[in-house]
Amino acid sequence: MIAHLDEIEKNRKIYPLWTIREILAHIVGWDDAIIASLKAHIAGLEPGTPAARGLDAYNAETVSTREGLEYDHIYREYIHTRNTLIELVRSMPENKVTQDFVMPWGETSNLQVLLKIFIDHEFKHAADVRKLIEDTRQG
Repeated sequence: MIAHLDEIEKNRKIYPLWTIREILAHIVGWDDAIIASLKAHIAGLEPGTPAARGLDAYNAETVSTREGLEYDHIYREYIHTRNTLIELVRSMPENKVTQDFVMPWGETSNLQVLLKIFIDHEFKHAADVRKLIEDTRQG
């Protein structure tokens, strides 16, 4: 998704209330939550549940807490959190990979399930952005 973001006007709406900036803020917020959960799990601690009030509430929070930030700042934050998340997953102790832990929304599962949920989630957003890019090219 990132490679083609420069092809979309930054203020163009992807969803009724979200531009590329808000989508990235949303993804960064979830990366933050996953990183915190995984760090707690690795340390043998009970992770927090920032999305315990519901996914919609947490989604809104991920965007609103970054409301005053410029696109470039959020983009850099996305790159940083994504690299942190990838390195954290790569370095997880083998015994923690299959062990269940508390997800950011309060359910219990393992790393494989968590990654599948978020990979599917990002593919959906990427498909929506890709469609907008294609529409813009044809327009």
